[in-house]
Amino acid sequence: MNLPEQAMGAAPAANTNVPVASASVIAATTTPISQTREEFLTVRNLGHTFGTLTAFAGIEFSVREHEFLCIIGPSGCGKSSLLMSIAGHNRPTEGEILFGQVPVRGPSIERGLVFQEYALFLWMDVFDNVGFGLRMLRSASSSEYRRQVEEHLSLVGLTEFARYWPHQLSGGMRQRVAIARALAVKPRVLLMDEPFGALDALTRRALQQELVRIWQLTKMTIIFVTHNLQEALYLGDRVLCMTRRPGRIKKEIAIDLPRPRDVEDPSEEMKQIIREMQDAVYSEVDPPRTDNG
Repeated sequence: MNLPEQAMGAAPAANTNVPVASASVIAATTTPISQTREEFLTVRNLGHTFGTLTAFAGIEFSVREHEFLCIIGPSGCGKSSLLMSIAGHNRPTEGEILFGQVPVRGPSIERGLVFQEYALFLWMDVFDNVGFGLRMLRSASSSEYRRQVEEHLSLVGLTEFARYWPHQLSGGMRQRVAIARALAVKPRVLLMDEPFGALDALTRRALQQELVRIWQLTKMTIIFVTHNLQEALYLGDRVLCMTRRPGRIKKEIAIDLPRPRDVEDPSEEMKQIIREMQDAVYSEVDPPRTDNG
């Protein structure tokens, strides 16, 4: 059963503070898994044109189960449009997306989506926002519904805020609600469209740590769009670098580094990966125009 876009997730309003997650949230050291899992999502020669504007073209890549894949590129290169196509909300004009060998034809609860924009239901408290997708599915008894909502509130550290309203929460807490809502319907892949871009640096780092912890606990597959190269280095098993519009995959960079990763005091290997991302992306940014055009 398909759900409305709002049931898939949401992004926060800007800033306000969330306590910094302790280092223990990512204390378990894990090795990258990007080379050890089966491919279960495949994008083949994908392109999308809006009227006369081609957002992206010739996109090809695969995603492995339990992988954390980041996509970076200059503004306007089609990253968000690509993610919306994978979610099933955009119908590409060429190519195909296979999810478990089945073509993607529309939205599905198997592909959860966390948006850039603030999209929590203002007339619902935190508990009911997290449970919205479960109610739409009508697949759980009242007691099971409550158990699942409470489980996901605990997962994101918001148990004590269950009966708060969105306007009473910080931006970071709203984003935790959005993540819990997307996860509550148990998707196989979580699609995240610059979910931390509007947050202050301290809150963003706390949520990055929380997201790694949740990913390790749930073994979820995540596709994460970002402009932030350090964020991609901190989170990803692999990074796809896109060209300017029409966006294409310019480079693929594997990040075979154990977690946790200290991007504030990077190793030489981490610095080299950052340089690779910079070389791939910065050359795609349009230079400022002069008076002579």
